[in-house]
Amino acid sequence: MSAPFSCVINSWRAHENELRNYLQHRVADSHLAEDLLQDVFVKAMRQGSGFCELDNPRAWLYQVARNALVDYQRLHRETVELPNDIAVPAEQVEPVVQLGACVARVLSELNHEDRDIIEQCDLNGMKQQDYAKAHDLTLAAVKSRLLRARKRMRDTLSTNCQVQFDEQGRVESYVPRK
Repeated sequence: MSAPFSCVINSWRAHENELRNYLQHRVADSHLAEDLLQDVFVKAMRQGSGFCELDNPRAWLYQVARNALVDYQRLHRETVELPNDIAVPAEQVEPVVQLGACVARVLSELNHEDRDIIEQCDLNGMKQQDYAKAHDLTLAAVKSRLLRARKRMRDTLSTNCQVQFDEQGRVESYVPRK
């Protein structure tokens, strides 16, 4: 017998029984445990001289045994056949997306200054610095006006559309306005 195979055989003999016990304890079927044990042995033999260079052959054997067990369980897990008449759940749309019509109505009801700054900066993506230059304002004034306009819009949405916000300020629910 060549040196690499004797190294595998010696290590295998030292750990075979504890590996068998390990597998039998987890599968509760001695024949299946023996099959898995044989797979571990074959993988060890395929390593050849690489097996002899392992720092901890016992740990390697256990890892291969765990992997063999997991592979077996994945391939043989029980599945339940679903009936063909299961209803497909309706696609749920986030409340904030559904809120669009209410936002448009509330936006049209804001005063001109609030509507303009929200439309330009929030909806059209204009930078606050550019808005400040176009309206001969300071950046601090634009930030302050935008903050107040957003608050007034939020308050109007909360009142007119009964919008509920969660702790993070995200739209949780609303009642559409007629």
